[in-house]
Amino acid sequence: MSDLSYQAIDLKEQVEYILNLLQQEPTLRAYDITPVKTSLAKVISPRFEIVFAGAFSAGKSMLINALLERELLYSAEGHATGTECKIEYATADEERVVLTFLSEAEIREQAVALCQQLGFKTVANINQNDVINLLNQGCQAILQQEGGESKSERAKQAKALILLLEGYVANRQHIHTVNNATYSMAQFNFVNIKEAASYARRGSNSSVLKRIEYYCYHPLLQDGNVIIDTPGIDAPVAKDALLTYQRIQHPETSAVICVLKPASAGDMTKEETELLETMRGNGGIRDRVFYIFNRIDETWYNAQLKQRLEDLITGQFRETNRVYKTSGLLGFYGSQIKQTTEQDRFGLDSIFATNVRGFNGGEETPQFVNEFNRYCANSGKLSATQFRISVNSFETPNENYVRIIKEQGMPLISQLIKDSGIEEFRTAITRYLTEEKRPQLFQNLAEDLQDICINLKKHYQAVYQDLDSQPREIETMKVQELQRLNQQLQQVSKDWVQHINEEVNLVINNNCDSFEADFRQLQSRMIRRLDELLDTFSVADAYRRATLSHPRNATAPLLAILVEAFYYLANQLEDILILSSQQLVANLFQQLIEKIRKSDYYRQLYRLLGNDGGIEIEIKIVEKLVSQALISAASVECDRFVRESPRFYDEGTFSIYQFRQTLQQTSQSYDCESIVEAEPAIRQLLKLDFEPKVSNTIRKSFRQTINQIVKNQLLEMAEKQADEILQQYPHARAYLENILEKEAQEKIINNQRVMSLVLQKIAAYNLAVSGINSHLQSMHLQDKILPLINNYDSELEVVDTRLVKNGFLVSDGLENAVIES
Repeated sequence: MSDLSYQAIDLKEQVEYILNLLQQEPTLRAYDITPVKTSLAKVISPRFEIVFAGAFSAGKSMLINALLERELLYSAEGHATGTECKIEYATADEERVVLTFLSEAEIREQAVALCQQLGFKTVANINQNDVINLLNQGCQAILQQEGGESKSERAKQAKALILLLEGYVANRQHIHTVNNATYSMAQFNFVNIKEAASYARRGSNSSVLKRIEYYCYHPLLQDGNVIIDTPGIDAPVAKDALLTYQRIQHPETSAVICVLKPASAGDMTKEETELLETMRGNGGIRDRVFYIFNRIDETWYNAQLKQRLEDLITGQFRETNRVYKTSGLLGFYGSQIKQTTEQDRFGLDSIFATNVRGFNGGEETPQFVNEFNRYCANSGKLSATQFRISVNSFETPNENYVRIIKEQGMPLISQLIKDSGIEEFRTAITRYLTEEKRPQLFQNLAEDLQDICINLKKHYQAVYQDLDSQPREIETMKVQELQRLNQQLQQVSKDWVQHINEEVNLVINNNCDSFEADFRQLQSRMIRRLDELLDTFSVADAYRRATLSHPRNATAPLLAILVEAFYYLANQLEDILILSSQQLVANLFQQLIEKIRKSDYYRQLYRLLGNDGGIEIEIKIVEKLVSQALISAASVECDRFVRESPRFYDEGTFSIYQFRQTLQQTSQSYDCESIVEAEPAIRQLLKLDFEPKVSNTIRKSFRQTINQIVKNQLLEMAEKQADEILQQYPHARAYLENILEKEAQEKIINNQRVMSLVLQKIAAYNLAVSGINSHLQSMHLQDKILPLINNYDSELEVVDTRLVKNGFLVSDGLENAVIES
């Protein structure tokens, strides 16, 4: 295992122990430790993944090639695959490439997307040669019409579809129907990475590759640096664009190089803005973002474009100094041309050989050659005294290119590379990865730990100072406790009154859930009982009771029946209201007692007095008083039901209409039968009168009565009982004198135990922080040193060393002990 691995393990244990100490303190447990864990993971990770992200044709692949000064990745405008490329470190003799192909289903999906953009009919079956030939013909027609693949976006898409179909046909034996097939370099019989990269870089092959993993020898890739090239954020296939966003949000991504297009487009696109917002959501990236405005050469020929770019950088990127302006095309190929000679026409017959061959045997002009000639003629970058260059119209672009380099030599190429900004970018990223990366990762970790360490330090110091101020002798502690007795009794009385006030307030403001549920039960029982009484009311029974009261008469009026009914209903409703009220009160006071027993002041009372000071007895007395008061209130409330409602006989009401109809029915004869036959009508008449009265009781008047009785009785009792508690000072003093000696002895022992634990935690904290600080000092981050807890050296000498191993608590039970200050 390397020294770096040991250091990572060491640092991981030290930071995790600081977090463990934090979790042991209840008051600090809510602290968000996610940033620390993320920062720690970055520091100890053997990999540092750098994602290149941007739109299609932004020049990501070209920039990577320029950065590594090797032509590894395929780079072409409009290339529409979702290939993800990883480049990792390998020794010179272990360089290799691993290729993973798209499935046939994924290729078909991309073909459909491109066909839709080009206006072709949806692809039916790319395994049919006539379909492929037809699509190729359509794409070739577009290229001819547009004048070449670089002339328009439509032409780029047509070229992309040609490459996709060519790649599928050429690699059909390597492509599975639904799965992604992976092959090593050796399986293709490539002897070195150059051959493998050349195969993967070929446009048709690159189009059908899902992932390419390069293992290369380059200093920039040492120390675990991994370069990742992603699909464009504006990919025509939605899941390819999603792949880029997922990679940016992935916790293993450590830095992002945003390759942006405003230098050629003039403004940020919607996708580029979304890209920047997405990065801010990944805590693993933080400010490790490099902004590359590629294709800067476009601004050399357009003053308005140049001004818009400068305004954008000044307005939106002024808070970062990691902004670079590059031309990946000029910079990369400029570095490659340095290795060419006049014999291969400065790369036309080697580097650009495949691009030079035309459709009809003629010679095409590579994009770089066109841009090179443009640079020489119109960029304004070249000193007229140093470089005397002419671009002749009577010569082809390739002829101009060869002649100019032959005349000017390598000084011109060096100036081109300098103007491309690639060297500045390469220098900056090299300096960051080799000099700044690790110190910055440690700095992020230190900054995230700073608040945690400060809070732990303050907490331990406060606990220690409180414990240190406690008496260490039994008699002194007894005197101190007795001096505090009166204050403690006053606090108990205050807490008791406050608690009762809070409980009463909950009840009268309808905020006590259990009481509300019980009261709704009372309302339901009253409503159900009224319905039962009305449904079962017997006119015959009422008729018998009326005639029994008047033995001289053989008949009874309708009013007598109603009178009997009113008394009957009122009395029955009174019974259910009393029963429900008693249950309501019983539940209320039972819950109140349970809450009181769980309170701190109740436990404190038992400690000071040996009992509850008579609280529960008083609660029971008040419960009886409240119950009796509600029984009386219920009797009064229901007694009023005997009287008809005020508007029962008012003209124009439905009740008087019902009464007259009923009276007309019962007046047909003078025997019992006519009244019994009118029983439904009489029940309806009773319902019209009783429903509003009961509703008013259970929804308005009786709730207010309950609230008033509960409030008056409880608050009056609370005040009296508070005074009673204060009057028990003599008893409390005598009681405490009997138990304080034992309590004081236990408290002194507990204080010593907690003090020992605090000192152990301080020792372990200091050891862990010292270890972290040594790492910070090795990174020259003295200004980020975490705070130690000093001035406890003499006390630490008496700590039982058996409880500490390498600064970490190992005694069972002590790790999770809660410090009781």
